[in-house]
Amino acid sequence: MKITEALLAEHLVFHNLFDYIERNAGKSKSPAEVKVLSALMETMLDAHSRTEDELFIGHLEHCFEQIGHCETFHLEHKEIERNLKLVQKAKQTRKACQLLLAAVAASRKHFDKEERIVFPLAERVLNSKTLTELGRTWMEQRTRAVL
Repeated sequence: MKITEALLAEHLVFHNLFDYIERNAGKSKSPAEVKVLSALMETMLDAHSRTEDELFIGHLEHCFEQIGHCETFHLEHKEIERNLKLVQKAKQTRKACQLLLAAVAASRKHFDKEERIVFPLAERVLNSKTLTELGRTWMEQRTRAVL
């Protein structure tokens, strides 16, 4: 499996999580309920982002600079992280929910860019052997995390 296929599969899991959050965050009765959803999302995104950074993005960083997206991608990550951290500080359920939903919307937008720009770029710039080796490394990391 190529790293692009693995990361896209992770995106599909995230889209299901985002759907769940969008359907249920507004039903929360307390900030604590929203904070649990936010913490789950933050933990999952952290693992995903770390994998992207360690295995994938470094190979494409020079391309991002050429197309003017290097800073944009980093700023989007920071926006998502900031909103998720603010959820944990929120005292009101409504505010916590708004911040969480903003993080979900920003994540969807960011994932869309990765799926439309970054993954196709990787398929063009990196050879199939490299993509497959990175996919194998991804699988080894995920297997170690489960054990």
